[in-house]
Amino acid sequence: MPAIRLPDGSVRQFFPPLTGEALAQAIGPGLARDAVAMVVSGKLTDLASLIETDAEVRFITRQDPEALPLIRHDAAHVLAQAVQELYPGTQVTIGPAIDNGFYYDFAREPPFTPEDFPPIEAKMREIVAARAPFVREVIGREDAIAFFEGKGERYKAEIIRDLPASETITLYRQGRWVDLCRGPHMRTTGDVGTAFKLMRTAGAYWRGDHRNPMLSRIYGTAWRNGNELDAYLAMLAEAERRDHRRLGKEMDLFHLQDEAVGSVFWHPLGWRLYRTVESYMRRRLDADGYQEVRTPQLVDRSLWEASGHWEKFGAHMFTAHVEDEHRTLALKPMNCPCHVQIFTQRVRSYRELPLRLAEFGSCHRYEPSGALHGIMRVRAFTQDDAHIFCTEDQIAAETIRFMALLSTVYRDLGFPTFEVKFADRPTERAGSDETWDRAESALREACAAAGVAYAFNPGEGAFYGPKLEFALKDAIGREWQCGTLQVDFVMPERLDAEYVAEDGTRRRPVMLHRAILGSFERFIGILIEQYAGRLPLWLAPLQAVVATIVADADAYAAEVAAALEAKGLFVQLDTRNEKINAKVREWSLRHVPALLVVGRREAASGTVALRRLGATEQEVLPLKDAVARLAAEAEPPDLRLPAA
Repeated sequence: MPAIRLPDGSVRQFFPPLTGEALAQAIGPGLARDAVAMVVSGKLTDLASLIETDAEVRFITRQDPEALPLIRHDAAHVLAQAVQELYPGTQVTIGPAIDNGFYYDFAREPPFTPEDFPPIEAKMREIVAARAPFVREVIGREDAIAFFEGKGERYKAEIIRDLPASETITLYRQGRWVDLCRGPHMRTTGDVGTAFKLMRTAGAYWRGDHRNPMLSRIYGTAWRNGNELDAYLAMLAEAERRDHRRLGKEMDLFHLQDEAVGSVFWHPLGWRLYRTVESYMRRRLDADGYQEVRTPQLVDRSLWEASGHWEKFGAHMFTAHVEDEHRTLALKPMNCPCHVQIFTQRVRSYRELPLRLAEFGSCHRYEPSGALHGIMRVRAFTQDDAHIFCTEDQIAAETIRFMALLSTVYRDLGFPTFEVKFADRPTERAGSDETWDRAESALREACAAAGVAYAFNPGEGAFYGPKLEFALKDAIGREWQCGTLQVDFVMPERLDAEYVAEDGTRRRPVMLHRAILGSFERFIGILIEQYAGRLPLWLAPLQAVVATIVADADAYAAEVAAALEAKGLFVQLDTRNEKINAKVREWSLRHVPALLVVGRREAASGTVALRRLGATEQEVLPLKDAVARLAAEAEPPDLRLPAA
C-alpha cells in the first residue's frame, strides 16, 4: 500500500488505486471541496492522477499562490473553446499562462479586435458555469496527428510532429472540446472562476518566425477573486497614468520615430535629466575608487569570437563589413571584452588589484520591433557598466563594497528597498563545471559575508558566470530588475588576462561584472513612472518657473529668476500676456516642481508666492528665503551636508 506523507507530518496508507480526489475525500470533505490540484513528491499534477508509490502529497486550493498559474492556464483553454464555438473554422495554436494572465494565438482572418471581446467573454462565462471536467487522455502520436488534421487543425498537428519521439502525447477534454496539452489542469472549467477579463489583441508570427503566418493573439488576465482582479485593473490604470511615453511627451523630454527605430531623440529638458543622473553616478563612482574609461563602438568580430559573445549574441549584434580590409566589425552590445583589452595592455601586479574600470558605455543590440517599449527597451542604450579585476580572495570584500554603493544609490533615487536573486549556471554556458563550482561557491560566500539574503533564480546566470540580480519595486508594486553583479572566471581565461602574483607567478584575475542602473535610458523611464512625472527637485530638468501676474512685475520676475539661477537652479521666466490661472495650469501639466508667482505686491515687498506642484495652497516668502529653500532641495543627495 502506498504510504502518503502529508504536510503536517502524518503518514497514511491506502489500497491502490488511489487518486488525489480520493485522498482529499479521505482527509476531509472541506479539502475535497477546496482542492484543485496537488503536488506529489515535488511535481504538480491533476487531482485525477494516480498515486501508486510512497509519496509526499500537498494539495493546492484556489487561495494558494500556486493556483494562479493553473487558473490562467485553464482560462486559456476556456478562451480557446469559446472562440471556436463562436467562430467556427478558427484554428488554435498555443495558449500559455504568463505573468498576470494568459494568451492564446489563433489562425483567423480577419484577426480579432477588442470589439470581439464582449461575446467571447460571455461565452467563456457560460463554459465556466457548465463546470465541465478536465479529462486527461494519452494518445499515440500518429493517432493524435490524424485527430487534429481531421479537424483542420494543422498547427496542432505540426506541434505533435516536432515533439521528441520520447514525448507522451496527451489531450485534455472539457466537455466536447479537446486540446493538445501537457497539463496539469484543475478539476473543472468551474474552477477558473469569473475573475477574468480579456485585455488586448496583437499579431504574433507562428513560432516567432517572421517567415511564418501572422496569427491573432488575444491576451487576458485572470485572478483568484474579484478583489484581486479589481486591484490589478486599478494598477493598470495607474500605470497608464504614469506611462513614461505619455509623460515624456507632456514634459517635452524625448521622442522616438521610425527613422531611428529603438533609438532615443533626447530633447533639451530630457538631456538635462539624463546628464543629472549621469553626473550623480559619475560622482559616486569617482568617490568609490572607480577609474572611468572609454572604449570603441566598432570592434572586430574576432574579439567577440574570442570572448564567446559572437556565438551567444551574434544574432543580436549590428555588423558592418569593411570590404578593403576583408573584415567584419560589430557595434558593441556590451563593454566587458573591451575592458579586458585595457587590462592586458601591460603587465599588471597584484598590488594594482582590485582594479575597478567603469564606463558609461554606448551599446547597441538588435531587439525585435515588437519587443521595443518606449525608452525602457531600446536598441541603442548606455550602460552604467564597470568591471572589477581582483583576486579570488577579494571577491567578498568587493561584493560588500558594491552592495553598500548600490544601496545608497537606490535610496537616493527613491528606492529604499530592493530584492536580490541568485542566478546560477544556465544550460548553455562557457567554462567547465569545476570553474562554475568555484564561481558559484565564491558568490555564495560573498553573499554570506555581505549579509545578503536572496531568492534563487535557477539557470538564469550569464553564460560566463553566476550573478546576483537586484530588483526594485516601484510605487505601484511593479518589479524592475536593474542592477547585477556577476562573478566571471571564464572571460579572463578566454582573453588571456593575467597579473603577477606576490610570489612572482602569473595568475588569472577574477572579473566582476557589475551595473547599478542597468541602462540610463531604461532607468530614466523607471524614474519617470516611479514619480509619475513629479521628479524630486534635484532631478527635475526644469526646477522652477517664475510667472508674472501683470506686466508691471516683469522686471522683478527677471530678478527672481536670476537669483535662482545664481544658485544653480534650472529656471524659466514666464512673462506672457496670459492669466495666471492659465499659467499655473500649463506648468502643472508639464510637472514643474516649483512655481514662483509675482505681481505688483510681491515686487514692492521683495517676496514671492511659492506654489508647489500638486498643492492647492501657496506660501508667500521673502525672496531670499525662497531661494535658499529651493537651492537646498535642489542639491543632489551625495553633495548635501550632513544634518547638524
